Amino acid sequence: MAENPLVYSTDFGRIPKKEQSKSTPTGDGVVRIRRETKGRKGKGVTTVSGLLLDDTALKAIAKELKKLCGTGGAVKDQVIEIQGDNRDKIKTFLEAKNYTVKLAGG
Repeated sequence: MAENPLVYSTDFGRIPKKEQSKSTPTGDGVVRIRRETKGRKGKGVTTVSGLLLDDTALKAIAKELKKLCGTGGAVKDQVIEIQGDNRDKIKTFLEAKNYTVKLAGG
């Protein structure tokens, strides 16, 4: 039977959860760039996935890409989202940083 973790104690109050160590994500090492519109009310977004970096490095790359493209964007679940169709600019930028890049989707 699984052990029930202690969440609250009358002696101490709320028990904080143990921090799980966040490691670098695993993958095949190929960065995939695709254009998506589904679920975005027809607005096109360029997504960059497959970068095997931790959160801070991923946010730094996203900041550089947003500056390069002159648009907004975000990082969600290890995927960088950049507004608009900027696949060619992003591909050139990442290849200059020695990443293996593939354009995926339409």
